[in-house]
Amino acid sequence: MPDMSASVSLAMTHLVPLAKEVDENKVTPGVLGFIVFAVMAVAVWGLMKSMNKHMGKVSFEETPPAEDGAAATTATGKAKG
Repeated sequence: MPDMSASVSLAMTHLVPLAKEVDENKVTPGVLGFIVFAVMAVAVWGLMKSMNKHMGKVSFEETPPAEDGAAATTATGKAKG
């Protein structure tokens, strides 16, 4: 296995000057950004849990059509015939 210390030191010499160029006064998300993200994640989780509960109540089976003429009506309420 080749010696990795040379490549690590080469990478560090190139990355350290980049880290020194970072402006300390830049705005970062910080704690408030994390709190907003966490609240949104909990809200999505709650909505998904609620949706699964409601979808469990839905019956996807169709009811069989009525056989007698009096019960067989269309959407307008008129008897078939």
